[in-house]
Amino acid sequence: SSAVLQALEDGLKRADADPSVKAVTICGENGIFSAGADIRGFSSPKRHGLSLGSIISLIERSEKPVVAAIEGVALGGGLEVTLGCHYRIAHVKARMGLPEVTIGILPGAEGTQRLPRLIGIPAALDIITTGRHIPATEALKLGLVDEVVEENTVEAAIRLANKV
Repeated sequence: SSAVLQALEDGLKRADADPSVKAVTICGENGIFSAGADIRGFSSPKRHGLSLGSIISLIERSEKPVVAAIEGVALGGGLEVTLGCHYRIAHVKARMGLPEVTIGILPGAEGTQRLPRLIGIPAALDIITTGRHIPATEALKLGLVDEVVEENTVEAAIRLANKV
């Protein structure tokens, strides 16, 4: 939603401007990272300025390490947000994917460019074209996530952020 995009932008800009902040962790709420965009918003008039792609670019450009703490699902735009992060930690029960292709929509926030850079073209093409959900253990093998944990994902992400 636009409220989530605005909160991400505000939080990232505050963190980058604050010298006491050494790293950033991005997580979802209630055990879910993000199920992606609300497709009803695709048909609404475009708002100028704030877009998912610009927020992901802001994450990617951050001079401070940004770690995604993935719980539940990171689908569509949610996965694309994690691809902009410098590191990704997933709970063992998490799933990731780009399911919008199953309804004829291509990932629109540069996930089709970032995913192949991260995991290679063959694996990325499979994920991009099938829309299947990748379990965390497979995501680790592919290099999509840096670590899989059975514990509190946010605490593990904060530990990694402090380490790097």
